[in-house]
Amino acid sequence: MSLYMGRMFLVRTFAILAALVIILQTLDLLGESDKILAVTGNGDAEVWRYLSLRVPEIVATFLPFSALLGTIITLSTLNQNSEVIAMKASGLSAHQVLAPLIVAGLGVAILSFAFNERVVSRATGTLAAWKKNEYHPLPVDHGDRANVWVREGDNLIEVDQIRGRGDAAALTGITVYERDEGSLKAIVSGDRATRDGTGWRIANAERFEVASGRNLKLGPLHVGEGVRPDQFTLATVDPDGMSFVTLWQAIGDLKDAGRPTRALEGALWHKFAGPLSAMLMPLLGAVAAFGLARSGKLFVRAVIGMALGFLYFVADNFAMALGNMGAYPPFLAAWAPFLLFLMIGEAVLLKTEE
Repeated sequence: MSLYMGRMFLVRTFAILAALVIILQTLDLLGESDKILAVTGNGDAEVWRYLSLRVPEIVATFLPFSALLGTIITLSTLNQNSEVIAMKASGLSAHQVLAPLIVAGLGVAILSFAFNERVVSRATGTLAAWKKNEYHPLPVDHGDRANVWVREGDNLIEVDQIRGRGDAAALTGITVYERDEGSLKAIVSGDRATRDGTGWRIANAERFEVASGRNLKLGPLHVGEGVRPDQFTLATVDPDGMSFVTLWQAIGDLKDAGRPTRALEGALWHKFAGPLSAMLMPLLGAVAAFGLARSGKLFVRAVIGMALGFLYFVADNFAMALGNMGAYPPFLAAWAPFLLFLMIGEAVLLKTEE
């Protein structure tokens, strides 16, 4: 019976997930394909590359929704066929009836976490860098940063890409906008810059003077005095594009640099709480399993279970938003909705069935 119920739950969950991915990816591609193909040299290969990078993100986002719908369909079917009544008549409690689905949900959560760590984080980071470059060819090494802006006094420094950390960091496509009280005076650019003391050394620099319109070749040039490597590597920390370990290290670097990390810490803990919500869905959708189907209230029970599940997702997003604003501690922002709805699900189940 456990294998039978677990198989029903998994088949329905992943079937719904596949349908959602196909529909949502089709709609997403309709809006992005023209931008991809507008770049000279892009073709079918780049469209398929976009699909390969976008699909993992959609899967990670909608897997908990699929688990909720899979739970409700599975339990409604069992209730409609009087199989739940047969299980309860054999002496099983409501918790024992739900146990196979909760165990299967835990397996889905573990699979989701591993998938997020190994596939989704890398695909999201690569896609974000590609989008920032407007779908032009860009050699992206996982873990690098692209299109980073740093302020040096009144000047602005733009870097197309940075690789490495600390003194081993190398800047590609560096542009320095020299300003005087907000007015642009000159633009210094170079293909590559490396760490030089407390600044950066551009190998072959060029300088364009705005007032005179002259373009001068300067050769080696020292720029960015006092600009640290972490100001480039930590300027755009995207938690969705990092694995748990990488994000943990980035948070440590930010703390060492004296920069705020509360929002990132919330996202760090949510990397566990998010996938684990798949285990919570059978409990929230359990109301659809019980009650007499012939009473005509099976649909109402299914709607109640769906409402509880979607209310959890609303509360989860709301708590993360409050955590980003600093109203909640990071750990509480990530775990409070899960623990709250775990207690709500248990209370509903105990009140109605136990």
